[in-house]
Amino acid sequence: MILEASLILFLVFAVLLAVGIPIAICIAISSLATVLLMLPFDVAVFTSAQKMVASIDSFSLIAVPFFILSGVIMNNGGIAEKLVNFAKLLTGRVPGSLAHTNIIGNALFGSISSSAIASSTAIGGVMVPLQEKEGYHRKFAAAVNIASAPTGMVIPPSTAFIIFSLISGGTSIAALFMGGYVIGILWALAIMAVSYFIAKKRNYPVASKEKNKNTLKIVLDAVPSLLLIFIIIGGILTGVFTAIEASAICVVYALFLALVYYKTMTLKDMPAVMVKAIEMTGVIMLLIAASSLMSFAMAFTGMPTAISNFVLGISDNPIVILLIINIILLLVGTVMDVAPAILIFTPIFLPITTSIGIDPVHFGLFFILNLCVGTITPPVGTGLFVGSSISKVKIESLIKPLLPFYVAIFILLLLVTYVPQISLFLPNLLGL
Repeated sequence: MILEASLILFLVFAVLLAVGIPIAICIAISSLATVLLMLPFDVAVFTSAQKMVASIDSFSLIAVPFFILSGVIMNNGGIAEKLVNFAKLLTGRVPGSLAHTNIIGNALFGSISSSAIASSTAIGGVMVPLQEKEGYHRKFAAAVNIASAPTGMVIPPSTAFIIFSLISGGTSIAALFMGGYVIGILWALAIMAVSYFIAKKRNYPVASKEKNKNTLKIVLDAVPSLLLIFIIIGGILTGVFTAIEASAICVVYALFLALVYYKTMTLKDMPAVMVKAIEMTGVIMLLIAASSLMSFAMAFTGMPTAISNFVLGISDNPIVILLIINIILLLVGTVMDVAPAILIFTPIFLPITTSIGIDPVHFGLFFILNLCVGTITPPVGTGLFVGSSISKVKIESLIKPLLPFYVAIFILLLLVTYVPQISLFLPNLLGL
């Protein structure tokens, strides 16, 4: 019965996903079908509903809608242009300076919006045409934008870390945030290194220096937005407020910037902003509820234990086990968004990594890094499709320009996976 239930779970899920049903509905229906095989109809339906409601009845989840709302406010508040101008100052007269501007812009805007798609669209939509105008190959510009877009997803504040903390049983959000800073910055630096060598080899032009009279204005425009990151993290580390409280402060600060400081929004814009934030929150909450039902269904069938025994049966070498997990997560990341992948695969892989002595914070960091890399990996990574659309370059034409960036990213992924100190030294230094 357990084998049949497991097959039903994945078969129904795969069929529904293939015909275009939203992933949350696919998860819920396939999970309910599995539970119905194991329990009487009335018990199965009641238990399933109870599990779904209980999963979102969590105080920790309050942070999710607040961080989403702050991101929507920032997205609509004209922040992208200010961050691009600031990034231009940082890149200076470096070969490939406009490419570096794109990378830094993606990292900064992505960390504020918690969305690779938002940063790729907002920053890439400006920088790709600008790079082409200055003599850069459009394919190269598009590749830079795509490769750097997910950096902001691992630079806090990030909803991915909050969801992982909840599903993993309370892994420290502050520790995940601090480790995320290190990984996100290293990712950006890796892409910048590749861009530097390619730009130098092709003799791409550098951006002209900003006039001194504009420098102060550019900095003053950008610093308030950048302060959001330091306010949130500083408050959490000093104990002034918790991560959940930080999410509400994030909204208040974002509103201050958009309505008062920049004056790029008015109160008339707020209903549309709230509707968009509610829609995004509803999608994530439904995913969490549906995924909790799938976790219950898998636990009921003994699937996590079976998968754990299978993986551990292949080898008891931690290096081999982590390599297998990395490969699986990279494949998952190409076909599934980060949030549902965290919800579904954390209960499966966390016990495996714990059994071989992997720190939960370390696992969470390379787990989420894997999924972020998957979003820009062929054949169907969502970040790859969005970046291709924004730059108006066919995906098949982008694979070759992306190869050097993939090499750098995969090297980083292996280093983060097999050298725990890279992601843990800052959390450990701060006593998290």
